[in-house]
Amino acid sequence: MQRLVRERAQDICEYCLYPEALSYFRHHIDHIVAEKHGGTTHPDNLALACRTCNLRKGSNIATLVDPNSQRPVRLFHPRFDVWKDHFLMVEYSIQARTEIGYGTILLLELNHVDRLLERRLLIDLRSGE
Repeated sequence: MQRLVRERAQDICEYCLYPEALSYFRHHIDHIVAEKHGGTTHPDNLALACRTCNLRKGSNIATLVDPNSQRPVRLFHPRFDVWKDHFLMVEYSIQARTEIGYGTILLLELNHVDRLLERRLLIDLRSGE
């Protein structure tokens, strides 16, 4: 099952798109919906996640986008959602196209300064700068 998850994701984090080949740590197999929330260890509920995304996501399945409204918004679900429908890569940052994207960016801290620097280096290396 781990091989299926890794091959399906092409060894790239399904949340931030960071390639495992460039990561110091091996990517994790993430339960999209944690077992404590009724998620199963089935390929439809598993995603490949870099260590940073997996640790920041934890067992969360939703987040508060607007703390004043207290209305939860579900997180990006790699099996049901299409990354490009919810996110847009602008230079080195990941921008939201939807509330789901926005909430996921906030919770996983996809644009934390360390992640932006890491992404910049990766993009610069790929472009030969």
